This record gives sequence, C-alpha cells and structure tokens, in this order.
Amino acid sequence: MRFKALIADDEPLARERLRFLLSNDPEIEIAGECRNGSEVIDALKDAPIDVLFLDIQMPGTSGFDVFEEIGLTEMPTTVFVTAHNHYAIKAFEVHALDYLTKPVEPERMVETLVRVKERIASKAALLTHDKLKAVLASLETSQLTNKDYPKRLIVHNGTKDSLVSVNDIEWIEAANYYSCLHIGTKSFMLRATIKHLASTLDPQKFVRIHRSVIVNIEQVREIYREGQNEGSVTLLNGQRLRMSRIGWQNLLALSRA
Repeated sequence: MRFKALIADDEPLARERLRFLLSNDPEIEIAGECRNGSEVIDALKDAPIDVLFLDIQMPGTSGFDVFEEIGLTEMPTTVFVTAHNHYAIKAFEVHALDYLTKPVEPERMVETLVRVKERIASKAALLTHDKLKAVLASLETSQLTNKDYPKRLIVHNGTKDSLVSVNDIEWIEAANYYSCLHIGTKSFMLRATIKHLASTLDPQKFVRIHRSVIVNIEQVREIYREGQNEGSVTLLNGQRLRMSRIGWQNLLALSRA
C-alpha cells in the first residue's frame, strides 16, 4: 500500500531533509511540497493526502492556522515538524499524531512512520466498519419498507373457505384464539390471534387501538378522548370502538409517520 505524503516547510533545506528521510520508505509517495500555510490549504483542498508533515512557524499562515481553515475532522494524519519544542502541548491539542524537532533524525522518522501507518490503517478499518453498518442499516430499512403484507386472508368455515380482501376489513375484534373480521354487515371468524394480526397486517393501515381491537385507519371518522386513559373512535359506518391510552399513542404515531 502506498501512502501519499505532503511536506510543508518554508526552509528549502528542511524540505530536502524530510524528502530524503521519507524516500527511504518504499510505501511513502511524496505527493507535493509547500512553502507556506496558504499553499498547504490549497493542496489539501485539491487532492487527498494521507499524511502531512507540517512546519508550525511559516510566513503568513502558520501550521495551526491550517487546522483552523481546513477543520480538525477534515485534516489528514498530521506530524508537526518544528525547531521549537514549546509548541508540543498545543500540537497534541489539535490531535497531531507526532511532534518532530529539527533536525529530524532517521531513527525518529522510522518510529513516526510506523505510527503513521498504524493510524491510517485504524482509520480505514473504522471507515470500513461504518460503511458496513450503513449498508446493513439500509438493507434492514429496505426490507421493512418492501415487506409484503397480505392482501387477502383465507377464512375457513367447515367445508367452505372465504377469501377476504384485507382492504375491505373495517375493524378486527379479538375472540380468544380467533379474530373476528368485520366487513360491512358481515363477520368472519379467522383462526389467528389479534396479536398475530397486529404484527402481520400493514402497520401504516391497521392500528391496534385496544388490546382487543384493531381498526382500519381509513375507516376512522372521529376520535374521542375520555379522560387520561380511555377514549373511542367512530367509524364511517357509525360503529363506535373503545380506545386505550396506548391505542391513542399508536394513532398519534401513525399520523406523524
């Protein structure tokens, strides 16, 4: 793997020494050199850089000014290179990886490059992990969005089976291990608990407003609140159904979705 490095120093000899030290590592590719902070800012905005060797004291725009202009989160892995060690604390406050004092010794540069590669590898692994999480979250959302909800229900009644369109169901009433499907003047007993139907039918259309009642939201005409914990809904056909506090919250959640 090749790592793109940018050298920034206003002294030609200092740049030459850094270039020489970095050339000993076959994985480092020198992408450019800058003489001041303004050139560094332009270079970082122009192309991606893996590691920046940045002098602190440069004419005009300093190394710390570069951080302020680019932004801490957008900066590449940065190693400060300076003749003065009294900037060390401030350098680490902006999360610089390392702090080298001039003249930089070869052994010290080798140590720094090991840390540089470890930092870049860890950032890449974290980015890959975040991308994977994003992909999985997207797939889960897609699966929920594209979930196939039943359009018809088969109701068994002795030797005769009835095919009921889900869209025609006005409301559903719990009856022990059965559920009563109300469609106009007709009722159908389906061998399925109301809990099962609540988790099976389209939640954007069917809302459980009471532990024993599921209602087709398109059939609701009016909603009544009767105290803190009770209420009711009136359907288009005039049928009035009980509504619990949780049922009221379910209706509100659906209206805000």
